[in-house]
Amino acid sequence: MWTDAVDLRDFYASALGHVAQRMIRRRVRAVWPDVRGYSVLTVGYGTPFITPFRAEADRVLAAMPAPQGVLRWPADGGVQTALVDESELPFPDMSMDRVLLVHALECAGDARQMLREVWRVLAGSGRLLVVAPNRRGVWARLERTPFGNGQPYTQGQLTRKLRDNMFTPLSSHSALFVPPTYSSMVLSSAGAFEEIGQRWFSTFSGVVMAEATKQIYAGKAEAVTKRRRAYAPLTQKTPGGASRNKSGSSRG
Repeated sequence: MWTDAVDLRDFYASALGHVAQRMIRRRVRAVWPDVRGYSVLTVGYGTPFITPFRAEADRVLAAMPAPQGVLRWPADGGVQTALVDESELPFPDMSMDRVLLVHALECAGDARQMLREVWRVLAGSGRLLVVAPNRRGVWARLERTPFGNGQPYTQGQLTRKLRDNMFTPLSSHSALFVPPTYSSMVLSSAGAFEEIGQRWFSTFSGVVMAEATKQIYAGKAEAVTKRRRAYAPLTQKTPGGASRNKSGSSRG
């Protein structure tokens, strides 16, 4: 089940969301310290984590699946977000150097097809980085945060998922060790929780992460046989930049 983009935006605007964003972004940046000259794509809701890349990469795009909805990003400049069918990405083959999946894999109805599409658009020397809720962590057990929705993974399960879908895992990482509480005292100590967790309690992180490259020898990704879905433009706008349909959910 996908978490609505408006709910994700509101979470990351909260004190707890700010801390989660900072801890995960720090780890993403450690994995990808230099994206100069690259094309970077995020699938799901990854805009809180790729903003620093805008100053370096040649191109930074955010693809938000239709069941999740789409929000304008960035606030300044031209729009770099697109409403997509996650099983039929509207990008050419081998057009992306870096792809970040966050708030995506655990929500996808057909994770296999989504990963095959990522394989298709990823360049031969490109890298995929997946961020998913940790099945063994506290965050996945509480529904009041986005990490409590969808299917969580252990590090081993995430690695096998990538290997089964024509990717070669390269490295594993973890992040988000601070407890999911709004206590200002706990949140102010997030850095200390992260340092201790990375050293002693990596099994119980809030999210697990895996970087992988595509298996070129695996052959061509399977073609999508279903008909392409068309999304009609919506004209009703809400404050904050989200388009909503009559039911009130963000879809355009």
